[in-house]
Amino acid sequence: MESTQPTLEALVNTAATQGNPIEALRDFLAEQENFEKAKQIDKMRFVGYVLELGYESAKIITSDPYKLAVGGIPRGSFLIMTPSNASAAPPHFTLLRVTGVSPTPLSSQVQQTYFELHKKSMPELDIWTQSELQWGALDCDVLGMFYASPDDMQSLAFSGDVNNVVSAHRYQVFSPDVGLLRMIVDGTLRAELRFELGDLRTMECRMFSGGSAPEVPVSISMADFKGYRTAMFGKTRLGKSNVVKLIAQGMIEASRDDNSVGQLIFDVNGEYANDNPQDGNRSIRSANEDRCQVYALTNRSGTPSRPLRLNFYEQPDSCIEVLASMLQQDNKTSSNYIRSFTSVSLPSIDDVAGLPENEKIRQIRKVQAYWAILNRAGFAADESRLRSSNLTSRVAKHFDPHFNTQLRSAAHQAIRNAEPPAAPSNLDELVRELEVMAEFRRNYPQDDSLTSSSGKPIFDPDDESLLDFLKPASGSGPSVLRGYRNYHSPDAGDFIDEILKLLDQGATVILDLGNATDQIRRYFSDMLSKAVFAHQETKFVENQLAAHFVQLYFEEAHNLFPPNDKDLTGVYARFAKEGAKFHIGMVYSTQSPSTINRELLAQTENFFVAHLSSQEEVRSLSKVQVAFAGIEEDILRAKTPGYVRMLTMSHRFVVPLQARKFEVTTSSTSGSE
Repeated sequence: MESTQPTLEALVNTAATQGNPIEALRDFLAEQENFEKAKQIDKMRFVGYVLELGYESAKIITSDPYKLAVGGIPRGSFLIMTPSNASAAPPHFTLLRVTGVSPTPLSSQVQQTYFELHKKSMPELDIWTQSELQWGALDCDVLGMFYASPDDMQSLAFSGDVNNVVSAHRYQVFSPDVGLLRMIVDGTLRAELRFELGDLRTMECRMFSGGSAPEVPVSISMADFKGYRTAMFGKTRLGKSNVVKLIAQGMIEASRDDNSVGQLIFDVNGEYANDNPQDGNRSIRSANEDRCQVYALTNRSGTPSRPLRLNFYEQPDSCIEVLASMLQQDNKTSSNYIRSFTSVSLPSIDDVAGLPENEKIRQIRKVQAYWAILNRAGFAADESRLRSSNLTSRVAKHFDPHFNTQLRSAAHQAIRNAEPPAAPSNLDELVRELEVMAEFRRNYPQDDSLTSSSGKPIFDPDDESLLDFLKPASGSGPSVLRGYRNYHSPDAGDFIDEILKLLDQGATVILDLGNATDQIRRYFSDMLSKAVFAHQETKFVENQLAAHFVQLYFEEAHNLFPPNDKDLTGVYARFAKEGAKFHIGMVYSTQSPSTINRELLAQTENFFVAHLSSQEEVRSLSKVQVAFAGIEEDILRAKTPGYVRMLTMSHRFVVPLQARKFEVTTSSTSGSE
């Protein structure tokens, strides 16, 4: 009976796991056994035996003929470790990743032999010496174990640890064939919405001993990205944007039938909206014209788009920073009064509206002085919209700065030699009123009327800077801003509602910010991110989210996400903390992990990492995502475009792959597999 027990166990195990992907292991081991019996060493995938074994690492012993037979064993490649009596247990294997060469117990003797051989310049080795010298050892990380799920024997399971460690001599190690490699990289991938991203690539070198490298497609599940955070790291021109395009294309195809995902792409270089040679002259927009809508600051020939404009009147706090940035970028700040204007800080209209009445007037005057500058520079205004804004006091409604009678009388008598007219009721009258005040303050700085009853100056330094810019003693004044009128529209703001509706309909909206300054890019990113968050939050509260998601794509994220910001109430920190709850996913790209807020990094689920050139950057990455520990050197050395290390919600360990070039297909995504 004892002799038949293993056979009975094997039959039971085989029956229990029939149809499970792990059955590929049983077929593989049976094939290897047949090759060994036939002494077809060149066809075997056997690598060696285990020399030392722990729960986190292993050392294996191997020999040159076996390494050559499998085409080499590069650092970072996958190996599988199985018990010597694998047929007596349910099929399973431990996954190893090669980390480096290790000394063997005979290393010192081998080095001595090499030394003697080189010294004597021996032309060839005898058979005994040759067999002794071609043995070596490799260090490996223990990544985890594949086995049949106890809850469903038809499905594959992976654990990040191993269930047991027995004596090292009871294991053997193989280099997996194509079938097993497919199971390793895709075996735990969610079945729905799969999209082929590239091919497994364990080393940068393309010279493969024994023929060409096996083609093992690597896929992702778009379900891993809906509502989750995804990071793209790597030096410029190494394929980050290409991978982003593949993900965006995969999401378009995955939601083509149900419009369940709306996407908003902040396109800082114009490469998602406009055709260009580096993408085979196709862009995301032109490849999916029925699903994409472009909003652009500058209309480009060949790219249908809707205008993307700022309303400089209604967002004074952010738009004055935009103007300052453009003046500085265009080297127009040589005059003192222009430099002073660029340093002015304005409150937002909402902030002013929330102030106590006794504090409101001074802040409103700053906004009105800014409005007067815009009006004088030729920026069109919708005065009815300004009257109905959140500046709810009667002062704002009538464009009245509410200067006291003494000041108005003194200023108009001194400058216009006339009694003051009625309080301003429109922008043109506001401009004339403030120009009088600017001249009066400059020409009569000691006049008592420029001091309030409390002894404080009527105009603080910011007021003075605004008035000097509106009516300078010399120079062009507001006309220096006329070149920026193309960025303005008095109706701007409605496009936010348009974009939110398009996202709800499952469209991909691309903001072409290719000609914008960093300030303008940041402005649109902040404004629309806040709008999307508020919109999704409202839908959540009203129980209207259903199965609909919004995905946001941020290029050059280091310009948006402050690395050391401890204020976790900002919109990007809220994406990290609450995005999943509100069905908001984000894909952000940058060259350096250290430039991203650690809180956001810690909440990121998916990673794509190309070449990084700094050890500090790699260490920063492995600190927040331990799965990258042990492959730092590979990330530092490999510089091939498109060669990335991937970690997703479905992949429990890092998978090295060569991302395919972005091109449009109509069958890359399947509903199930």
